Amino acid sequence: TNWLYKDRAVGSNPYRCCDMMSTPALEAIREFATQHGLEYETVDNRTLVVVVPGEHRLRTSVSFCCQDTAVSINAFVIRHPDENEANVFRWLLEMNRRMYGLSYCLDHHGDVYLSGRVPIDSFDEVAIDRVLGTVVEYTDRAFNTLLELGFADSIRREWAWRQKSGLNTDNLQAFTHLFSENPTFPRTQRVRPELLKNDPEG
Repeated sequence: TNWLYKDRAVGSNPYRCCDMMSTPALEAIREFATQHGLEYETVDNRTLVVVVPGEHRLRTSVSFCCQDTAVSINAFVIRHPDENEANVFRWLLEMNRRMYGLSYCLDHHGDVYLSGRVPIDSFDEVAIDRVLGTVVEYTDRAFNTLLELGFADSIRREWAWRQKSGLNTDNLQAFTHLFSENPTFPRTQRVRPELLKNDPEG
């Protein structure tokens, strides 16, 4: 369903580096991905895309671009919210304070990414592990929260259409609290109560 998310395909990285000699950091990323059974693709001599599996968001493509002094990291999170835009962006900014190495940002379409830069000299196995852990935490584990904040009406329409058509709704069970007349929201998924007064997602 298009309203859920549209992950950037492996190899279609909008942050592609220019072709230069491969770097030790890129080799370290490739070795880490191989050791941990992660799918990856070399985009050019300085860019590698690693696919990280998840529970709520089935896969996230993470772009590593090895530049002269730093590794630039980008991962697509969700497309531009359909609704409740201000609260979505406020939630992202509040979360940025807690994050290691990466932060939420927007592209020129308003789509949401995780993005950051790590010094290339310190980009070893430990740093790669921490970066990918941050990606899992703030794409996969935050995914349902972001969908509720920015796509609640689409979720409700999808639910109603599937119910009417007798289709499977298993992957919408996490959002059943949105489908009652007085929807409830898990406290852990709220931004702040006062932010929800104009929109029922949270």
